[in-house]
Amino acid sequence: MRKLFAGTASASAPRIPDGERVFAIGDIHGRLDLFEALMSAIEAEDQKRGPARTTVILLGDLIDRGPASLGVLALARQWQQERRAAGQAMHILMGNHEEMMLESLERVEVLRHFVQHGGRETLLSFGIDEKTYAAASWEELQILMQQAVAQEWIDFIGTFEASLRLGDYAFVHAGIRPGVALDAQTPADLRWIREPFLSSEQVHGSTIVHGHTITEAPEIRHNRIGIDTGAYQSGRLTALVLEGEEKVLLSTMVNEDKISICLEK
Repeated sequence: MRKLFAGTASASAPRIPDGERVFAIGDIHGRLDLFEALMSAIEAEDQKRGPARTTVILLGDLIDRGPASLGVLALARQWQQERRAAGQAMHILMGNHEEMMLESLERVEVLRHFVQHGGRETLLSFGIDEKTYAAASWEELQILMQQAVAQEWIDFIGTFEASLRLGDYAFVHAGIRPGVALDAQTPADLRWIREPFLSSEQVHGSTIVHGHTITEAPEIRHNRIGIDTGAYQSGRLTALVLEGEEKVLLSTMVNEDKISICLEK
């Protein structure tokens, strides 16, 4: 894990346009319990703050590692549908784990990599029996996956976006290649990059909000904000609330089998 809250404040604070509000959520990784609690907390905080054009952004890696990937996908889809029906925005970004899942349906060599990085839990959540999973060859497992993952979920994941820019912020899953414009970034960098992005002191034109790299607490630097707090292992799922120049952290955390809400300004 990387050290948190490093770096210094920029001379001019990034801001979200007047009348708008953003809730960006870090890597969920199959933790439906934390996602449900954070969704409720976001809706309550949004209502408490009063009228605004609110945008919810999931930064990718909804699946793998945690026990309820299918449940997370289902809730994300339902929430997006409900928000859009109400005229509210919600964007879901493609993470490297969603990329691996989709490619695993076609390429056995990717399936091997997928399973080694938490894909087993996703496949079990889609209904593949644990004993059947354990006994299957790679080729047999791919067939089981193709049978278990309905086309509706392939289509839904296929709608996930690469990046989003709003005000002085850009939202991506992993990061960007320093010195390359956001529109010119490769999918591989947007979903997989760590270095040289994480250690870069370069100003990127927008403050980059990202997940992908786990930190014990959100990492706030002058050029980027990382909010992957390792929900699947730490029991903490974090959202970044942005309004004007304000930055607030909203987290759901498991403590003695109870989920609590934490708001940090």
